[in-house]
Amino acid sequence: MTQEKTPSVLFVCSKNGGKSQLAAGLMRDLAGDKIAVYSAGTKPAKDLNPQAVESLTELGIDVTGEYPKPVTDEVLDTVDAVIVLGTEAKLEPVEGKRFEVWETDEPSERGIEGMERMRLVRGDIKARVQTLYAELTGN
Repeated sequence: MTQEKTPSVLFVCSKNGGKSQLAAGLMRDLAGDKIAVYSAGTKPAKDLNPQAVESLTELGIDVTGEYPKPVTDEVLDTVDAVIVLGTEAKLEPVEGKRFEVWETDEPSERGIEGMERMRLVRGDIKARVQTLYAELTGN
């Protein structure tokens, strides 16, 4: 019996402190070991966005031990799909890889800040993660 390769995805944003960490945490929670999940930033911050962490904690998702990481060729070579969240991070598509830019909701443009903003961003990303999960796993 041949074992199928586990699909893998890299979520990228500029700082790898907020949106890409949200997407990675949501995908890990949803997929368990069905999808290998990575996250990285084009200009990694020093720390995770505390509101992003809190918004995941509200859903029972623990991201303890996560930290902003740079995009590396090693990870780009490993993954099947690269998802760039938002328009701030600039990354060239990798030949032979699924490559998408998710122009995520930005509630701050409507004057919505704080945890209310983060919950809206999380909701937008969560819906997209669920669709991606279904596409990658065929479920």
